[in-house]
Amino acid sequence: MLRIDIETCIGCGVCEEVCTFEAIKVVDGVAVVNEKCTLCGSCVDSCEAGALSIEATAKTAQADLAEWSGIMIYAEYRHGKVAPVSFELLGIGRQLADQQKVPLSAVLLGSAMDGAAEDLVSYGADLVYRVDDPALEFFTDEIYGNILEDVIREHKPEIVLAGATAIGRSFIPLVATALATGLTADCTQLAIRPEDGVLLQTRPAFGGNIMATIECPYTRPQMATVRPRVMKTTTPDPDRRGDIIDYRPQAERLQSRVRVLRNVLEEQDQVNITEGDIIVAGVRGRNTEKGFELIRQLADAVGGAVGASRAAVDSAWIQYPHQVGQTGKTVNPKLYIACGISGAIQHVVGMQSSETIVAINKDPHAPIFDVATYGIVGDLFEVVPKLIEKIKEKKG
Repeated sequence: MLRIDIETCIGCGVCEEVCTFEAIKVVDGVAVVNEKCTLCGSCVDSCEAGALSIEATAKTAQADLAEWSGIMIYAEYRHGKVAPVSFELLGIGRQLADQQKVPLSAVLLGSAMDGAAEDLVSYGADLVYRVDDPALEFFTDEIYGNILEDVIREHKPEIVLAGATAIGRSFIPLVATALATGLTADCTQLAIRPEDGVLLQTRPAFGGNIMATIECPYTRPQMATVRPRVMKTTTPDPDRRGDIIDYRPQAERLQSRVRVLRNVLEEQDQVNITEGDIIVAGVRGRNTEKGFELIRQLADAVGGAVGASRAAVDSAWIQYPHQVGQTGKTVNPKLYIACGISGAIQHVVGMQSSETIVAINKDPHAPIFDVATYGIVGDLFEVVPKLIEKIKEKKG
C-alpha cells in the first residue's frame, strides 16, 4: 500500500502532477491517495520531501503446504481416444516424480473409455483416477472442472499438469481459480528446484521475444498447462503395473447449466498437424494463392502435412489449424521444411524442436538458417519445383 507521512508532506503537488492515473490529490496541503492507485511508484520517485513510500505486503505461504505431495496430470480424452499430449505430460511428469520420489497419477474423464486407463499406466502413471460416466460424454467446463477440483482437493498433489489444448485452456483456469492457486499457461519447459521443490515453469512472453520462468511458492497445487509436442513421450511398457481407481463423483457435481445437444466434428477439426512426422510450411508468397499451391504439392510429394505462417492464414489461403507458431500450433515432426519463412521468433517457437529442419530462403541472412539443420539459399519458386521433380523421379 502507499503510505503518506502527513508530517513530512509539504503539499507541493509534484506527486499529483506525475500521477497518470489521477490517484493522488493534494487536499488541504496534504497528499491524499484514492482507489485508482496502481502502486506504480511514480509519486514515490518524484517526492523530494520523502513523504511517500510503498509498504510491501508480506506474502505468507499456505498453511498446509507440507500435506501436498505427488505429481498429477489431467489426461485428455477426446474423439474416443487419449489425446497425444496426455502421453507427453506423463513423460515429463515421470521425470519430475522420480526426482521428487513421489507417485505420478492421472485423472481420466470421459465416457466408455475402454482400455484408456491401462494405456496411461503403460506410459508411466502409477495411479489412474478414472471417472467414466455418460454425463461426461461431451466436454463442458462446469462438470469437468467440478470433478477435477474434487479429485485434487481429496488427494492433494503438489503439482498438476494439463495440456495447453482448446479443452485445457478452457477449464483448467476455472479449476485453479476454485483452488485459489496460481496457474502458468502455455509452458515449454518444466523443472523442479531441488532445494525447495518449487516448480519452475517456463513459457514464451512478449510475443516470444523472451522466455519467462514463473514460480508459485506460496500455494498448492502448482498448476501449469503445457504446449503439445514440446515434451518427449516415453516408450510405453505393456507389462508395467499400476493402480486404476474408479472415482465416483457426487451427483450434484455432474450437473451443468449448459446442455450439449450434439458434437459436430468439422473437417478443420480433423486436421492435426501436431501429430505429423513431416510438415511442409510456407508463407504468403508473391501475394498470390497460386504461389502457396507449391507448398501443397511439395507436401503431397513427401507425404507430409501442410503448415503455414500467420500471414498465409490471415490471407485465407489456408485454415487456422495449419498455422505454426506463437499464435498457432507447436509441432515436433521428424522433418520440417520451411519454404520462404524468414524465421521470426513468433514462428520459430512453434517448430524449433523439430528433429530435422530444412530451410529454403533467398535471403542468406534470414534468421531461419540459425535453427535449420540444412539450408538452401534460393527463391522457393525456383527451388521447390525442382525438389518436387527430383522426389517424383526417385519414387519412379
